[in-house]
Amino acid sequence: MELGPILDVLDKKTILVTGATGFLAKIFVEKILRVQPNVKKLYLLVRATDAKSALQRFNTEVVATDLFKVLKEKYHTNLPNFLSEKVILVPGDITCENLGVKDSSLKEQMWRDVEVVVNAAASTNFNERYDVALAINTFGAKFVSDFGKKCINIKLLLHVSTAYVSRENSGVILETPCHLGEILDINYEKKVTEDKLKVLGSDHNATEESIKLAMKDLGMQRANHYGWSNTYVFTKALGEMTLQHSKGDTPLVILRPTIITSTYKEPFPGWVDNIKTIDSVIVGYGKGWLKFFPMDPESICDVIPADMVVNAMIATIMANVDRASSETIYHVGSSVSNPLKYTSFLKWAYQYFSQHPWTNKDQQHIVSEFIVLKSMSSFYSYITLRYLLPLQIFKLVNVILCQAFNGTCKNIERKVNRVLRTVKFYQPYVFSTSLYDDINTERLRNEVRVCKHENDIFYFDPRIIDWEDYFLHTHIPGLVRYECK
Repeated sequence: MELGPILDVLDKKTILVTGATGFLAKIFVEKILRVQPNVKKLYLLVRATDAKSALQRFNTEVVATDLFKVLKEKYHTNLPNFLSEKVILVPGDITCENLGVKDSSLKEQMWRDVEVVVNAAASTNFNERYDVALAINTFGAKFVSDFGKKCINIKLLLHVSTAYVSRENSGVILETPCHLGEILDINYEKKVTEDKLKVLGSDHNATEESIKLAMKDLGMQRANHYGWSNTYVFTKALGEMTLQHSKGDTPLVILRPTIITSTYKEPFPGWVDNIKTIDSVIVGYGKGWLKFFPMDPESICDVIPADMVVNAMIATIMANVDRASSETIYHVGSSVSNPLKYTSFLKWAYQYFSQHPWTNKDQQHIVSEFIVLKSMSSFYSYITLRYLLPLQIFKLVNVILCQAFNGTCKNIERKVNRVLRTVKFYQPYVFSTSLYDDINTERLRNEVRVCKHENDIFYFDPRIIDWEDYFLHTHIPGLVRYECK
C-alpha cells in the first residue's frame, strides 16, 4: 500500500490521548507539537476532578519538565498561546465510563471531533494492587474503546500495551492476539477484588498497609493462576483481550514495546522521568545497595528507547488511519534486529560507575564489582550463606545483648528484603530466552523509509543504535541526572 507522508496525515487531525501526564504520552504530545504544529487539536485526558487541577497537573508534570525545553526555545513567550490553541485539557478518569468526563458539552464536542484515540494510560507497577491494576489496565482499555465508538469520525484506536503480555518465555513470540484458551470474565475478576476488599474491611484490625499488601498478593495470585508472571502483564493481557471483543468496527492497533529506556535522540538524548525495570538494577548498583543479581549473562536484554516507541506510534497512525475495520499488532523492540546481551549491559554499568562513581551521604565514592549469579539456585544459596544465616545469628546475639544492635538488624533485613523483592519481579526477564518477532514493525519501517526526510524524523529502527555508546553516554547519564534531581 502506498502511504502518504506522516506529516500530511497528522495535518489538521484531532487526537485524544489518555494518560497524558505519563512517560510515553508526554513524549508523544511533545513530538506532535514540535514536528507538526498544524495538528488541529490534542485532547489530553488528565486524571483530575476539574479543569483547574487538570491545568495545574499539565503545567507542572508536563510543560515544566525538561522534555519541553526545545519547544520553549522555539516559541519563547508565545508557547502558552500555542498550547492554548492546540491543546484541550480534559479532566477525567480512565477507570470510569465515558472516561469520567463530567462536562457534557465537552464530552459531546469530543464525540464530534476526535478522529484518533491513543490509549497510553497504564499502571506499569509489576506489583500493583490488583483492584487498581484491573481498573486501569483492563477496564480502562474497555472504557477507552467504548468512548471511541461514540466518536462519529473515529478512524483509529491505538492502544499501547507491552510485549510481555505473552505467557511464553522462550522462542520467537509472534505479533498475534492474546489468547487464554478459555473465556476469562473480567467482571468476575472485578468481583474477586470486591469480595476480597469486603473481607478485609470486616477485619477491624486491618490497617491501610495490610489491605494494600493483601491486594498486591491477590494480584500476583490471580496472575500466576492463569500463567502470567506478575499483575502488570496479566492485567495488560486482559486489556488486550477486552479490546479485541469490544472494539466493534473501529480499526485497532496494538503496539507492544519491550523494555522502554530513555530517549535516544529527541527532543534530546537521555531524557527519562522515572526508574523502572533494568534501570532499578543500574541505579541500585550505582548507589551501592545492589552488589549481586541473578541473571543469565547470555540472555537478551530487549530494550528500546522511548523516542523510538513514540515514532513507531505515530507511524502506525499513518499506516492504519484510513483502513477499514481491522486489527494490527506491532512489537517494538530490539531482540531480533539488534540484540543486546545482559553481559554487555552489566559491563557498561561497571565501566560507567568506575569512571563516574556515585557519592554517598558521607561524600565517599561508591564503586564495586557486580557479582552475577547464573541461576536462581545459586542466588538463593549465596544470599542464604552471605546474609540470611548471619542475620539470624546476629538477631540471636542481639536478643542476648538486650537489643543493643536492633537498628542494625532491621537495616540489614530491610536491604535483604529489597533485593529479594527486586529479584522476584525481574526473574522472568533476566532468564528469558524470548525473541520478539517484529515482521509487522519491519514492514512499517520500510514504508517510512520511502521518504528519506521523514525517515530521519520518525526513526525507530534499533539497528542504528550503538548500544555501548548509548548506555555509556546517554542512558546511564540520563538516569543519574534524574536521580540527582
